[in-house]
Amino acid sequence: MARQQRPSSEQTQYDERVIQINRVAKVVKGGRRFSFTALVVVGDGNGRVGIGYGKAREVPAAIQKAFEIARREMKEIPMAGATLVHEVWGEHGASKVLIKPAAPGTGVIAGGAVRQILEAAGIKDALAKSLGSPTHINVAKAAMNALMAQRRPDEVARLRGKRAEEFVPPKLLAAYNSTESMRAQS
Repeated sequence: MARQQRPSSEQTQYDERVIQINRVAKVVKGGRRFSFTALVVVGDGNGRVGIGYGKAREVPAAIQKAFEIARREMKEIPMAGATLVHEVWGEHGASKVLIKPAAPGTGVIAGGAVRQILEAAGIKDALAKSLGSPTHINVAKAAMNALMAQRRPDEVARLRGKRAEEFVPPKLLAAYNSTESMRAQS
């Protein structure tokens, strides 16, 4: 939806995005008590991303809580250059998300929460399709499950008792290795 802007004295190195803000009500004796929930994503643009869900009486407080949770929950995802290592499915609740790697220059072809998560993570080329329930939080969690379900080429090679060069396409392996070496340097 919209990017969260911060004062220049408090800039962070993270890409912080608000996915959805929702007003919720609690019915009490005197009427309804309203509060707000915020679903956000935080990424470093280099393969680390996290989602957060905060709730408070005011919108800015809910967003701040969600950002703190998302920063704490950041996870490293495997990447091959600016795309994914392989096609992967993710599920959460009744939501399913399919994310596929794409050729360089394709861009992120996804909608809603999945697009925000992929862009915050630094993935520049990917195709995604969301199936099942369109609930934002379930779609976001399904997308995170999909990203975390990727298997690294070196891990698969170790499990098969082979070298990665024997079964991984050369360009994919080169892109994966260059991304891993850049992460190791920083």
